[in-house]
Amino acid sequence: MSSFLGSKQPLPTASGNEWSLEAGDHLTRAEFEQRYARQPDLKKAELIEGIVYMPSPVRLQQHGAPHLQLALWIGTYQAATPGTAAADNTTIRLDTDNEPQPDVLLCVLPTHGGRVRISDDDYLEGAPEWIGEVASSTASYDLHSKWNAYRRNRVREYLVVLPRQGEVRWFELRADRYQLLDPQEGILRSRQFPGLWLNAPALLAGDAAALLATLRTGLDSPEHDAFVRRLQDASKQR
Repeated sequence: MSSFLGSKQPLPTASGNEWSLEAGDHLTRAEFEQRYARQPDLKKAELIEGIVYMPSPVRLQQHGAPHLQLALWIGTYQAATPGTAAADNTTIRLDTDNEPQPDVLLCVLPTHGGRVRISDDDYLEGAPEWIGEVASSTASYDLHSKWNAYRRNRVREYLVVLPRQGEVRWFELRADRYQLLDPQEGILRSRQFPGLWLNAPALLAGDAAALLATLRTGLDSPEHDAFVRRLQDASKQR
């Protein structure tokens, strides 16, 4: 993968090898991409605030199962909402110090008024409107350095599933601060994506039927219908 940032002296790395990619390395985004490209067998690495993170192997109940529930939920919403795009484990060129690979993301397409763009080499550039993470072994930075990077880059909504704690935290950007969304009648409801309703207990319990039943209620709401029409109108104006 070619560098698109200016040349710069590399900072010291954790491994001491200028071409390897190791957890704890301090790199620019261009250096991170170059090293990532040289290790095709590497499953996942992220650059957060200029530091390389490599998550631990994925456990079933602590990550794999809730990740699938989250992706199913977001994919169902995207299918019912033309003009949006959803992705799983997709690298984002967020800024010069951050290249995360969130578990799930949802954005408005550039053709429908969205602010992200797709690069010529098929990477997402800019901040998606919504990001979701399952935080088990990664909670220490999902709720700290990554949280701050998303806030600073104005990711409008950030959902964190904490299986060990049995919690779901949904942050909304208000002015320059993240604040927790309050549930309405026990349901968390997106402001950025009308109709995106979350039954958090169902997600944590792995109850896909209840999770999708709540979402379908949101998709049937007048607010979701109005949002779809706004996206359609935006696409006609471009």
